[in-house]
Amino acid sequence: MVAIENSVALVTGGQRGLGKAFAEALVERGAAKVYVTARKPATSDDPRILPVALDVTDQDAVSSLAAQAREVTIVINNAGVLIPSPLLKADMADVVATFDTNVFGALRVARTFAPVLAANGGGALVDMHSVLSWGAGAAAYGASKAALWSITNSLRVELAPQGTQVVGVHLGLADTDMVAGISAPKVSPAEVAIAVLDGLESGADEVLVDEVTRRMKAALSGPVGGLTVAIGR
Repeated sequence: MVAIENSVALVTGGQRGLGKAFAEALVERGAAKVYVTARKPATSDDPRILPVALDVTDQDAVSSLAAQAREVTIVINNAGVLIPSPLLKADMADVVATFDTNVFGALRVARTFAPVLAANGGGALVDMHSVLSWGAGAAAYGASKAALWSITNSLRVELAPQGTQVVGVHLGLADTDMVAGISAPKVSPAEVAIAVLDGLESGADEVLVDEVTRRMKAALSGPVGGLTVAIGR
C-alpha cells in the first residue's frame, strides 16, 4: 500500500475530466505535489498542482518529464482518446492512433517512470482501464483498453521486485467531456477518484469502481456472447 500524504504524483491527462478529479483528490488527501499533464496545459491556482506539457506518444517528451519529475512516487496513467467508429469502417490511422495513446502511451510512461519509482522506494502505478476492456462492441477503444489491462497485469509481475504497487482500474462511463455524447448512466469523476485512492491506500491490485463493472467481470466466466456492450448515442 502507498501513503498519499506527502506523496508526489503524476497524472497524465490531468487537467480535465477524471484526471482533474484525481489531482484534486490527491491534494485533498495531503499530496505534496501533483504534476498534471496535457498537450496544451493551462495554469493552476493551486501551487501544489504543476501543469506540464506532455504528449504520451512522444518518447522524448516522456523521458524529459521523467528527468524533471524525479521525486514522483505515484503515477496515474489516465491520458486516453476515444474514437467510436466501428473497426471495419474506421480510418486505420485512427485505430493506430488510439492504440498509440491508450496502450503504447501508457506503456511509455510506465517504462520511463519505473526507475523513478524504484529510486523513491517503489511507489505505485495506476492504469485506467474500462469495463469495455471486457466488453465487445466498443471498437478500437475497447480493444485498446483490453490490451492495456493485459499489459498492466504483466507490469504488476515485473515491477513487484522493486516494490511498486500496480493498480488496474475498471469503470463504466464517467461523466466527462469524452463521453458527453453517449446516453447511458454515468458515475462522477470525484467518485472514481475516491475509489481509486481508497484502493491505493488499502494495497489493492484492482479497483472495480461501479456495479456495472462488477457484473461484467463476473460474466467473464460465461459465454463470450454475453460480453457484448451496447452504447447509445
